[in-house]
Amino acid sequence: MGIPMLAIDLIDPACAPRAKRLAEHLGAPVVTGGAADEGALLLRVDARGLSLAGEGMELRPDFADRMARLKPANLGRELLVRAVRVKGVPAPHVVDATAGLGDDALLLAAAGCRVTMFERDPVIAALLDDALGRAREDPRLAGIAARMELAEGDSVTGLRSLAEPPDVVYLDPMFPGRTKSAAVKKKFQLLHRLERPCGDEGALMDAARAARPRKIVVKRPAKGPYLAGVKPSHSLAGKAVRFDCIACPR
Repeated sequence: MGIPMLAIDLIDPACAPRAKRLAEHLGAPVVTGGAADEGALLLRVDARGLSLAGEGMELRPDFADRMARLKPANLGRELLVRAVRVKGVPAPHVVDATAGLGDDALLLAAAGCRVTMFERDPVIAALLDDALGRAREDPRLAGIAARMELAEGDSVTGLRSLAEPPDVVYLDPMFPGRTKSAAVKKKFQLLHRLERPCGDEGALMDAARAARPRKIVVKRPAKGPYLAGVKPSHSLAGKAVRFDCIACPR
């Protein structure tokens, strides 16, 4: 399936300058009142920020919705937080090479990590950047958001041009088998119209290694195969997901 049609839906006239900038960046027309071609996705712009709409659904990412999960007692039980820990490094630098809407990056930043996020889809990156900007203005989230940095672009290229080696590279690539999962909430089907499955596992793993981290952490389905056939040093497994940890000697 190709990339869907996209239009910038200007809801609030006061946001016209922002809508224009997005239209130029994304190569999409500006419409009002959702007057776009049938089947098009709408990136809505209003006083609250950005949202993605289509097929009768709307998605507005908001880190404030995840406050309960960010409590210290809950963070300590998160398998991902445990997986990225680096002995002797209290605040590791983690590169989230497949950021999506930043849910995992938020958990890591809340746990004290400094997180660099790569997101290759420009629409998803715009939604993430908007959510991050609102989080920086929220006193409950500002300290966490300050440890999160977004880089729009393909991580296969970005990982090879980092200024310094990170402590951890985290990979959660999307695969064709996940796109139609019954467990996926309906609103996230909109994202699946934008996301492209991982086309080359080997290239992604090679780029992660080229960044020279202390380790690579890969999120997989609990019974899924190893990414690019690389056997981990050890794994942390839950009922639905597994985190494969690959030690990388420097």
